[in-house]
Amino acid sequence: MKKLFAVVSAVLMMMPFLAGLNASALNFPLKSQIQSESAIVINLDSDVVIHEKNADIQQMPGPLVNIMTAVLCLENCENLNEEITINSAVYSGLDAIQYPEDLRYADIKDGDILTVSDLLYAMMLTSSVEASQTIASFVGNGNVGTFVEMMNSKAAELGLDATHFANPTGMYDTNQYTTARDMAKLTKYALTVPLFETISSTQQYTPSVPNFDNHPSLKDWIWTNSNLMMDQSSEEYYYSGAKGIKTANLTAAGRNLITTASRDGNRYMVVLMKSPLKDADGDNQFYHLEDAISIFDWAFEHFSYKVVLAASAEKDEVAVTLAEGNDYVLAKPKEEVSLLWYDEIDTSLIKSDGDNITLDQPSFQAPISKGQRLGELKLTYSGEVLGSVELVAVSDVKRSASKYNIYAAKKFPKSEWFNKAIMISTVLGVIYILLCIYSFLRFKSNSKPVKSVYAMPKVPKKKKKKS
Repeated sequence: MKKLFAVVSAVLMMMPFLAGLNASALNFPLKSQIQSESAIVINLDSDVVIHEKNADIQQMPGPLVNIMTAVLCLENCENLNEEITINSAVYSGLDAIQYPEDLRYADIKDGDILTVSDLLYAMMLTSSVEASQTIASFVGNGNVGTFVEMMNSKAAELGLDATHFANPTGMYDTNQYTTARDMAKLTKYALTVPLFETISSTQQYTPSVPNFDNHPSLKDWIWTNSNLMMDQSSEEYYYSGAKGIKTANLTAAGRNLITTASRDGNRYMVVLMKSPLKDADGDNQFYHLEDAISIFDWAFEHFSYKVVLAASAEKDEVAVTLAEGNDYVLAKPKEEVSLLWYDEIDTSLIKSDGDNITLDQPSFQAPISKGQRLGELKLTYSGEVLGSVELVAVSDVKRSASKYNIYAAKKFPKSEWFNKAIMISTVLGVIYILLCIYSFLRFKSNSKPVKSVYAMPKVPKKKKKKS
């Protein structure tokens, strides 16, 4: 009974996504429970969500905000090789924050000379507050507050409606919040920004500008990505194919993680927020990494693309008038439909006929060309519209000359041309009558009386002779 209930629950929770179709997101059920309070899982190849958990609950992002800091820097700095002399006064005041233990440093010293690119690597790999605060000051023309305004303007531009930024470092602030869904939107956008993916997916980086005064041994000044899933020496958390993108820890808000993984041509992104920092015994735990590994294993094992609608599938008979032969044409999908599908849900449950078909018009008039659009077919599951595909004619349909002539003859009295002919004939008739009247009047006015000289002489009657 429990197994049956689990299957039914899985079916009710599932959400398919159509490759090449516009689809809306619902949930596929995870195989195991995760510790993170909020989560969203996206297949980046088809841009579809395959699972979400409390994705719209506002959480504190922590250094996940460095993603926005990096985006604004990359979009507003023309020369990433420009050198900046570090001024510790820009970030020294951060020690006074409520949770100073959240501060992360990259061993950057006052007077160090680093390029903008160096600072981006330090921030994205280590959550360096020296780097993030310096970048914000540099891009904001010396004013971190100006940069924060830029962050919120960009958030509005990207449609991050449930997000508000208060600082570029990600340090604790009750006025700084976001959601897993908004972070997914931001990260997908960031991955389109040149160099962002390269920077955020780098395992180790050494500053490009030597600073021997403060760092005599440059080989010891190496920044390592804080995502242990990229570290091959980590037997417990290393995950083949995992990359970046950002880790974030806050004492008051738990652990956050955004990372991607690729395998067999499939690529997924996971956003996890508010994972517990410690277990019940008070020991440090990396539940966010465990959750990510569990989710990736689930996605790679249970999802694949399946053809759910063949391009040759005949879905309807569409009425055709004036046809030579059959008075209908068969309709089929314009193209094959593939679906990123959960292997525990039967694809036969997807409906793609009957009430799901909408024709552009009740019937069509011959001739019909093969491949001509006839309407649209929606694919649905449990009443949810998954997407749609065009329906087109399977073959040509020729027009019958005799049927068309009869149709044209019947149609002509009601046609626009007939009305025009009547109108033109009426106008021409009126014009003709007017011309006749005009000609008559003109002729009459030109007629003159005949003078007597031209008249026939009067012949007198002959008198009778008297006898």
